[in-house]
Amino acid sequence: MSEHPATVPGDVETLEVAVAELRPALEAILMVSDEPLDEVRLASVVGHPVADVQAALGALAAEYAEQGRGFDLRSVAGGWRFYSRPEYAAVVESFVLEGQQARLTQAALETLSVVAYKQPVSRARVSAIRGVNVDGVMRTLLTRGLVEEAGQDEQSGANLYRTTSYFLERIGITSLEELPELAPYLPDMDDLEDELASVAGLDAPAPDPAPETPPESRPESPPESRPDPSGVPPTHASPHSGAGTEPDGGTEIT
Repeated sequence: MSEHPATVPGDVETLEVAVAELRPALEAILMVSDEPLDEVRLASVVGHPVADVQAALGALAAEYAEQGRGFDLRSVAGGWRFYSRPEYAAVVESFVLEGQQARLTQAALETLSVVAYKQPVSRARVSAIRGVNVDGVMRTLLTRGLVEEAGQDEQSGANLYRTTSYFLERIGITSLEELPELAPYLPDMDDLEDELASVAGLDAPAPDPAPETPPESRPESPPESRPDPSGVPPTHASPHSGAGTEPDGGTEIT
């Protein structure tokens, strides 16, 4: 018998030989579909007349309702589709939203902010701005759908990242132009390197002060440097030989 399509009067084009048993075939197709399917399309796929498909769909819907299944088969928007039953909405909501309501850590929020204002940006640059490794945090943001890859840097070949439309949805804006004006306050890489170099110089340990020589071990001043009994200092005396004239060693003199 030929398996080429044959036109049935008053019906859609169907196969002369059914592809599979009708009801299980309808269930399998509707299970993987993400949109309502009408009887005509289903009939063309399973190889059964539209009338038989309509009857089978109605019977399946009634059977699911009678058995109290966790799902329904409904005719909506001109087609048929599986839906979870309303009485199990709370369970379904808990499953779908599991992990999605968890608050981001401070580290994740800071990393997300850098990406939002500096995008497209590489992980290395985000790490430089934050001063810590952000690989783990970036993986979290990617998993949560808040950040996505945005090509590669032409010079370094590093992956670049940007925020997603889901990020905009979560914070309640329609475009990045609505972000608060914070970008000018984030340092550029050149400024950051200068600042790090400056901090490194300030953090260098100061040299230990020389130990003070005990009075008894100090060398005796040469006779010519001793004060004259008359109170008139010799003309060749050091400018710092007078009492209280040496600057404070802990104060910078400019």
